[in-house]
Amino acid sequence: MSRHETVDPATCAAWIRDRGPVVALTGAGVSTAAGIPDFRGPQGLYVTRRYDPERVFELAAFLDDPLPFFDFSRDFLQVLDEVEPTATHRFLAELERQGRLTAVVTQNIDALHQQAGSHRVLEVHGSYWTSTCLGCGATFSVEQLRQKILSSEVARCQCGGVVKPDVVFFGEPVRALDEAASVIRDAGLLLVLGSSLTVYPAAWLPDECRGTVVAVNQGEVGLRRGPERYVVDADLDEFFTSVGRELGLPNS
Repeated sequence: MSRHETVDPATCAAWIRDRGPVVALTGAGVSTAAGIPDFRGPQGLYVTRRYDPERVFELAAFLDDPLPFFDFSRDFLQVLDEVEPTATHRFLAELERQGRLTAVVTQNIDALHQQAGSHRVLEVHGSYWTSTCLGCGATFSVEQLRQKILSSEVARCQCGGVVKPDVVFFGEPVRALDEAASVIRDAGLLLVLGSSLTVYPAAWLPDECRGTVVAVNQGEVGLRRGPERYVVDADLDEFFTSVGRELGLPNS
């Protein structure tokens, strides 16, 4: 079976300059590079803390007993306290600031893109960035949620309702999928970063791109072969630091 063609940082930089607008689709690899273990990996929270994902992120189980989810969340937010956005997160935020990148579509729930300075972030699996009371519909920031789960076993609103982070649980539809498909359809260049493209429905989003697709990941990528489809097997931060240097971006 033939392999995908690949590109070097200088070529990727030239395409960012000339083939925009740029959209990024990011997966778990962007977050693991920040130091967040893959939930299901050998050092993931499911394994090291012995959490059952069917109890933690299954909607019916949460509505029956939210405590396992909040036990997990206390550990997860502690992990977030210990990590910072990576060079790749900051690279994408700088591209947006310069008007080259129109959106980040992410499968991650850690809000590191927002922390890096990205503004238009389409979170198809939701995130901890905001939370909603299941009783009255009041909304809360991640800091307000943090205070609640550190002060009580289950986060509750003043009305008494349970506060649920806006994370997509098993049993809930993904979010912003139509908007994500639309911005990718209009992209001249789609950067697929840190995703093996095996989790659906996000895995089919690159098929919507009518321009150039460059997937950068360490390991296999399920990108459909065809014209203007390229795969780079490389460390994300190293590759995009080089791309940023070619573009003359600050701190590259």
